[in-house]
Amino acid sequence: MLPKILDSFYRGLTAEEAGRVHEYNFDHPDAFDTEQLLECAEKLRCGQCVQVPIYDFKKHRRSSESFRQVNASDVIILEGILVFHDARVRNLMNMKIFVDTDADVRLARRIRRDTVERGRDIDSVLEQYAKFVKPAFDDFVLPSKKYADVIIPRGGDNHVAIDLIVQHIRTKLGQHDLCKVYPNVFVIQSTFQVNLSYLLDLMYFPFLAHS
Repeated sequence: MLPKILDSFYRGLTAEEAGRVHEYNFDHPDAFDTEQLLECAEKLRCGQCVQVPIYDFKKHRRSSESFRQVNASDVIILEGILVFHDARVRNLMNMKIFVDTDADVRLARRIRRDTVERGRDIDSVLEQYAKFVKPAFDDFVLPSKKYADVIIPRGGDNHVAIDLIVQHIRTKLGQHDLCKVYPNVFVIQSTFQVNLSYLLDLMYFPFLAHS
């Protein structure tokens, strides 16, 4: 599995925006270069490697000299709180997961991240949270929850939900590998009706299980 983080696709600020950086809303969908994200995602889907920009959160701009190379993979994880906002991005996803975490936990994580990793003080983090982060969550993030295929309550502490998702991905990868080995094989999608029919057949023809 290969993580690809939405934060890598922040737009570089103009000189005017950088001069008023404390008034800039980094939690609005317009803060991201969605077109470049789509371009990279399409290339990865086609099996091509891509150069993902590296964003400097202290200088509020992209690095002009270095990129992170991301190679194609059977599983691409696109992570970010606004990944469901744009329909074009949503349509690229085979599975959409919304991690539902308590607001106090989200705030505590943001304070720890911004003070430790981005060199900010607590007062500025709290000011940004009240002015931009919380309104953006209510306006953009929470409404996008309806697009999720799976909603995980309690976040990373929900081990049962995580195990089910991992097993689902492994099953899909197994089907994909089977089709690569046997190109003429068509894998029937697993449904309750198909599984029930198979079980009924086994009741009358138990030798099917060993054929």
